[in-house]
Amino acid sequence: MRRSRMKGFTLIELVIVLGIGGAVVLIAHSVFAGVAHGGKALTAARQALDREANARRWLQATFLSLEVGQESNAPFEGQTDHLSFTSWERVAGGWHEPSAIHLGLASSAHQLIVVTDSAPALILYDSVMYLGFDYLLEPGYNSIWFRQWVSGVSAPVAVRMRITRKVDEGLRTDTLLFLIRERG
Repeated sequence: MRRSRMKGFTLIELVIVLGIGGAVVLIAHSVFAGVAHGGKALTAARQALDREANARRWLQATFLSLEVGQESNAPFEGQTDHLSFTSWERVAGGWHEPSAIHLGLASSAHQLIVVTDSAPALILYDSVMYLGFDYLLEPGYNSIWFRQWVSGVSAPVAVRMRITRKVDEGLRTDTLLFLIRERG
């Protein structure tokens, strides 16, 4: 006589299927969590690069529109760790007006900030461990960089900014060169 087998699943089969299903769900969760974390890290890195690029563009534009030698302007005062000058800056109405620019480290934090008389303080770079400026008198093979430049009637040909920042891998030093269009 043949034994008829009952249709359905045994308890062991159900336990195995539930175990495999649970493992798949855990793996899928860890994969999706990793993708989400990677996406957040990528967004943060993109925002940091955008901020750095915007800071460089602002600095280039500000140095190119530097104004010196006029009676109403502040003198160009460049020290080793900060500098002040007058530059034509865009204002809320869309046009440009002369504005006093003060560039240096914030006293309470490791941030390179710019303070103008036409806008609130702006943070250009975070995690700054060192900031140094040099000033070029004349371009050429034997050019000399000065550690200070204070003049009410002239400005240097270029400003070199050395900035050391703390990044994930350690310290990173960048040297940025900003040309000045005209000298008074």
